[in-house]
Amino acid sequence: MPSNRVVHVRSTGDGVAAQSLREGIARIQEELGVTPDFPADVEQAAEAAAAAPRLPDLDRTDIPFVTVDPASSRDLDQALHLERDGEGYVVHYAIADVAAFVEPDGPIDQEAHRRGETLYGADSRIPLHPPVLSEGAASLLPDEVRPALLWTIKVDARGERTDVHVERARVRSTAKLDYVGVQKMVDEGTASESLMLLKEVGELRIAREAARGGISLPLPEQEIDVQGDQWELEFRQLLPAEQWNAQMSLLTGFAAASLMVYARVGLLRTLPSPDPRDVQRLHRVARGLGIEWPAEQLYPDFIRALDASKPAHAAMIEACTRLLRGSGYVAFDGEVPADPRHAGLASEYAHVTAPLRRLGDRYAGEICVALCADTEVPAWVTATLHDLPKVLQDSARRGHQYENAVLDLVEAGLLSTHVGETFHGVVTDVSDDKPTHGTVVIQEPAVEGPLSSTGDLPLGQDVEVRLVTADVATRKVAFELA
Repeated sequence: MPSNRVVHVRSTGDGVAAQSLREGIARIQEELGVTPDFPADVEQAAEAAAAAPRLPDLDRTDIPFVTVDPASSRDLDQALHLERDGEGYVVHYAIADVAAFVEPDGPIDQEAHRRGETLYGADSRIPLHPPVLSEGAASLLPDEVRPALLWTIKVDARGERTDVHVERARVRSTAKLDYVGVQKMVDEGTASESLMLLKEVGELRIAREAARGGISLPLPEQEIDVQGDQWELEFRQLLPAEQWNAQMSLLTGFAAASLMVYARVGLLRTLPSPDPRDVQRLHRVARGLGIEWPAEQLYPDFIRALDASKPAHAAMIEACTRLLRGSGYVAFDGEVPADPRHAGLASEYAHVTAPLRRLGDRYAGEICVALCADTEVPAWVTATLHDLPKVLQDSARRGHQYENAVLDLVEAGLLSTHVGETFHGVVTDVSDDKPTHGTVVIQEPAVEGPLSSTGDLPLGQDVEVRLVTADVATRKVAFELA
């Protein structure tokens, strides 16, 4: 369920703009107290663990797994293989077994709890685990035998899950594929049967999501070129292959949640239902953007119909992110929480498919393995389980701060040579306490920034605004009503 706009650096030169980007990211890391470097004892423990992983007895290297990720990725959490099963399907989904390398309460574990998750922004990355593990011994790199949590999920002809089992196994990926390559092979009909089934099952799952009332915001990725003293931004739309692949991760997260809810022990990802006032505000934004939204159309169906390649729709999608705010985690052991659902996905859901990048996935995966084996959940999991939501919330908040700061930096750089110019936009938010202040989304380029006026701002209406500030050093952008 993509819900955050992602910024990637496509290319950088050695000019003023590139230097400003690097210096800006360094300042952000210093301000937030984060670093890609690890303490010496953590690096030493990681080196030792990489040299002696705990490999399970079960050997499933016969399954021709492949990984499907961005081309530059090396922290490969997931490998997949799909096959037909009568009128239905079997999805084999191998997830990196980080617990095979991490001693509970050891140096790596303690550092992972301090970090919580991998932080991303432009061409920078603050990893959760030392690269010798996350990009090496624990990563599902091609032609390497790796310990994994092997999910076997059966799906019927309609795309509904009918059975799930997870166990430890040795696996081996046969190829490191990227989204562009997979899309090309599927489109040309040269893909393996497994990848053709990825499309088939992915599309079935997308249809089930729509029927369920789930939301996926099709936010485009921002790609920037930094050359000389110029910042240039383009939007890259998500490929269908990315959405099919995301559905396999979601399928596994739903399966994990069902196991944990049934057993009344687990760690779920939650999201409250959106505030009706936010939905009403978005109706006004849509009207201001000239996008038809019939009163009887539910907001998931409206969002699903948006086309991110159109500037007005891209601005609308960005405004819709407010519906997905307030996500959190809930841990339980003995009694299912009163409201365990993720409103955006219209179901109970758990994060289990990215343990190299998210701390909680290792714990949730361990619970599911124990439940399927009908054994006790390990004591190191239950001892920490109820403390995890706060740890994960704190790290998620830090992650959002990092991503937002990098996005602010990029947008300030992009607009730095346009101060004084006038832009067309839509007012997407107005402060309750100060109606002369709010937020505007500029359609071209699609930038969101603070807006001020001498009078009350017209929520959801088209406006002409003047750029008054675009400071790379302070990462500040500001507009005023023209």
